[in-house]
Amino acid sequence: MKHSEKVIASLESKQSAARSRIAASWRRSFEHHGLDPNTRREQNVATEHELLLLREKADDLLHIAACRIDQLFGLVGSSGCTVVLTDAAGFILDQRSNDADADDFVNWGLMQGANWSEGSQGTNGIGTCIAEDRQVIIHRDQHFFAKNTAMSCIGSPIYGAQGELIGALDISSARIDQTENLNKLIAASVVQTAKQIETETFRAAFPNERVVIAADTTVDQSALVAVDSNDCIVGATRAARKLYGWVERWGYQARRGNGPFCR
Repeated sequence: MKHSEKVIASLESKQSAARSRIAASWRRSFEHHGLDPNTRREQNVATEHELLLLREKADDLLHIAACRIDQLFGLVGSSGCTVVLTDAAGFILDQRSNDADADDFVNWGLMQGANWSEGSQGTNGIGTCIAEDRQVIIHRDQHFFAKNTAMSCIGSPIYGAQGELIGALDISSARIDQTENLNKLIAASVVQTAKQIETETFRAAFPNERVVIAADTTVDQSALVAVDSNDCIVGATRAARKLYGWVERWGYQARRGNGPFCR
């Protein structure tokens, strides 16, 4: 069965989306974004000027993430992987790959300026992690388009100092011998690096405040709060907000009454 036929069969099943997150993403790609698995859509790539503007807008993120991306690429680059950083819309802003692999990734559309949102490329590691607001592994034929099924893509969202989505970190590979178990090992490094970028972004946003790890966790080091000289909480990372159930917009009290804020 062709890959497109497999996707169509899933779309025609009324229960598939409820049973599988991949099937739900396929349906979203087809019904919400209007993509057709039988039709290869032209790659959406920002112009040189547009990319420059996107990078200027994300200058703080790019500056903070550069070192972490280098470190992550040092771990996986020799195995034929590429590491990419995108903005919240799925445009690739920065990338690391070996010279020997660079042309292959360009042929697959993984290059600076390319839009890998779910609306552009269907189910994929970058777009689906942004759409579903979670870390994802999209392994080979779990992609929506057949042209992407040679790759394994592992994406994790990155959150800003106010808990908002600001981008995604992704490792993609087209190694034939890359297994789903290996993907899980790589995924742990992607998530860890994304959290390191979040932590450094948060600390940079509150240079004059005391930044502390949330009291209820010893596991997630990205659950941070910023406290001013009056011991009022003036900022919290996404992980801390989820931990305490705090509202997205700053208010005088938390959703469940934990840790009141000061203005």
